Parts: sequence; C-alpha cells; structure tokens
Amino acid sequence: MNSIISNPIFLVVIGTIGFAICAPVIGCLLAGLERKISARMQGRVGPSILQPYYDVRKLIEKDDVSVNGADGIYVSCALIFAFLAGGIFYSGQNLLLCVFVITLSVLFFIIAAYSTRSPYAEIGAHRETMQVMAYEPAVLLMAVGFYQATGTFNVGGVFFMNGPIVVPLIGVFIALAFVLTIKLRKSPFDLSYSHHGHQEIVKGITTEMSGKTLAQVEIMHWCETVLFLGWVGMFFVWGGPVFLLVGLACALVIWFLEIWIDNNFARVKWQSMLRWSWIVALVAGGINIAVLAFI
Repeated sequence: MNSIISNPIFLVVIGTIGFAICAPVIGCLLAGLERKISARMQGRVGPSILQPYYDVRKLIEKDDVSVNGADGIYVSCALIFAFLAGGIFYSGQNLLLCVFVITLSVLFFIIAAYSTRSPYAEIGAHRETMQVMAYEPAVLLMAVGFYQATGTFNVGGVFFMNGPIVVPLIGVFIALAFVLTIKLRKSPFDLSYSHHGHQEIVKGITTEMSGKTLAQVEIMHWCETVLFLGWVGMFFVWGGPVFLLVGLACALVIWFLEIWIDNNFARVKWQSMLRWSWIVALVAGGINIAVLAFI
C-alpha cells in the first residue's frame, strides 16, 4: 500500500485531480481580486470579486458558434494539459516535465486559433507563438537552475534545502519574474490576448471562440495563474511545509507587482518583447547558471 501511495504516477494523478478542482476556484478569486485592485488603481469601484465566475457561467450557458468545431477540441486538450502540468508541479514531481507539459498546452491553444482560419485569430496565434519564443528560454533556465541548486528536478527537493533557492538563483528568478508578465498576459506584453477591451478591435487569438470553448480558455488562464505563482513561491520555500506561507506571501507580492505593471505600462511591439526577454534571460539567468556550474 505504501509503495502505491509513494508511486510518482499515483501522486501525479491525485495532484492533477486536486489541481483541477482547486485551481479554477483559486484562479477565479485571484481574477476577481485583480479586477478590483485594477479598478481601485484607476479610481473606480470595480465589479464584484465573483464577476469572473458569473462571466464564465454565462459563457457555459451559451451555444458555441464555431467555423469547424475543431477549435473546441484543441482548447479542451490545452485545458487538460494545463491540469496535468499543475498536478505534476503541486505533487512535488519533475519540474522540467511540468515546463514541457504547460508548453504543450499553449501549443494546443495556438493550433486552436489556427484551425478557425480567421485572419484575426491567426494574427493572434502568430503573436502567441512569438510570446512562447520570448519566455521559453527563461523558463527552461529556471528548470536547469533548480537542478543545479537542489540536485534534482523534483519540486519536493526544496524542502530539503537549508535556505531558499532564490539566494543561489537570484539571476534566474529575475529572468522568470520578467517573463512572468508575458505568461500572465499582462501589459506591456499582452500581445496575443488582452483582457483590456480597449486594446483590441477584435479579441486576438480568441476572436472566433465563444460559448463553452471561450469558457475553457478563461478557466485555463486561471489554472495557469495558479501554476505560475507556484513557480514564484517555489523560490522562497525551504526546510519544511511551514515555509509554504513564506512562499505564498512572496508569490502574492509578485502578483500584486504584475497588476501594478499592467496598469502603468502601454503595450510594446513584439520585437521589443522578444529582444528584452532574451537579453534578461541570457544576461541574468545565463550568468547565474554559468556561475553555479563553476562553483
């Protein structure tokens, strides 16, 4: 019985089920709080914290209006892989595998946009592809740096450290924090899919998505937010479960900082996003990795 419980596959399955249940709830509340905080920053009252839930429930009740129906299948696959990536991470398993799986989720999302054959959606898919090219080096450096600092790719390895891994991986953390703005789809890097209605004549990569398909996209974004904040918190957790509160607090600080950036910076061109993401990743993250390799 103990061997079954400690089996990595069993832990991933349980973690995926738990993540699929909890992440949408937490992500929905974070999305509602984000709207509220953004409204306060802009001198408005803002909607209810539960407004994202009401929006998604309304989308689920609507019929899908799709060109060929394939986009809904691809989006469902993207959501499933987002659940799996979260399950891998929060069950303490392989971080590198988690990175690959969440990237696969994004690729299914891109294919969903291409399948609609809409010129507006295809432009959004092009931009989403550029965003993947921009942030992926920093994310991969995070996984490599994690292995150098802990000696394992398993996320649970942080609990055996004598201090937070942000200390030896400060450069990697800076690179991750920089591209986190892209991952969370915040301005100035929200090129493919903006939650600010005034920034798009059409809705970018989700232009042809509606009803249940668009609801799945929103739920996927909630899950991604919970996963990426978990990556941030991982840098500040060590020694035991009690330090999970430290990681949670630090993740929320970074999340608030992302909201502030989102409300204070205008969108940039994709060339600037790609250039600066690679510069920060290679300079901050690359040097950090090189230093650890020779220590």
